[in-house]
Amino acid sequence: MISRRTLHSLAMPAILMAGALTLTISAQAQASMPAAPSASTPSAPTPATEAQLPPVNPKNFTAAQPTKAEVESFLKTSWGYDTNRSYEVYGILKTPAPGVSKVIIFVAEKGRPQVAGLTFFVTPDGHYLIANDSIIPFGPHPFAAARATLQQDATGAWQGSASKQHELVEFADFQCPHCKAAQPTAKKLVADFPNARYVYQPFPLVNVHPEAFKAADYGNCVTRIGGNTAFFKFADSVFANQNDLVNDGGTKTLDAAVTAAGLDPAKVAACAASPAGKAAVQADLKLANELNVNETPTLFVDGRPVPMTELPYPELKKIIEYQFNLDSNTTSAK
Repeated sequence: MISRRTLHSLAMPAILMAGALTLTISAQAQASMPAAPSASTPSAPTPATEAQLPPVNPKNFTAAQPTKAEVESFLKTSWGYDTNRSYEVYGILKTPAPGVSKVIIFVAEKGRPQVAGLTFFVTPDGHYLIANDSIIPFGPHPFAAARATLQQDATGAWQGSASKQHELVEFADFQCPHCKAAQPTAKKLVADFPNARYVYQPFPLVNVHPEAFKAADYGNCVTRIGGNTAFFKFADSVFANQNDLVNDGGTKTLDAAVTAAGLDPAKVAACAASPAGKAAVQADLKLANELNVNETPTLFVDGRPVPMTELPYPELKKIIEYQFNLDSNTTSAK
């Protein structure tokens, strides 16, 4: 099994995010690429100091699609930010399932002797890959569909640029401890990427956080009544007093946060109790489900999912810069 950092580099089901390659084993991975079976791939040599990718055999390319160039384009989009990473498409094979191809890749990092084997399957239409129980967008622009969806439907409070050309969308839950821990990172991203639009998109994990829906409802109403600036004052207060949300059904904590945002708690409470308020939170939940988000915080960088709290900040920043550059070049080429 390969760690979640390896996996999230490839793309996304749930939280298979776009981050750093690590060839260590992790029991925390939510899904993993199966290693290429020894029956169909040779043992990769492992010199003492530097990995050597095995030579490619043309006989391992028996499928008509995807082409080697298409797989390489996908990998460049997913992994190109990391200049220490090398990889080779070792084979694209026919399978007994009509139109389904098996792709085998070897991956290595500079300064490490290990070579990892990754195997996945590509659907007949070429739009998705399948790895274990995960279905992941595939192609030269695997994040484009999610990006378009978020540009249209991510309606949470925002900071930074009014333009949606580049968006950082954080799916978060006010009762989630990891979301609280991620707020300093969020503030740094807003400061470091002033030309991006940073969106706080509510995603209350109602099955584990009993006050999360109510907090999201209040937050949406604060935005509706007081605007973006009021929301982020509200959010700072809620996160600062997160442990108190379980008291009194969260009402005192939420009312105090509304006051800190300069609004009338009674007015916000009335909005939150309305059918329109609850419908807005249901729409937030629907958006998260459409994008297969299943944990918080989850950050999307122009549609590219990235683990917000698992990467060192310089590495996270590097991925964001890379994705923004890719999308700027794609837009200018049109």
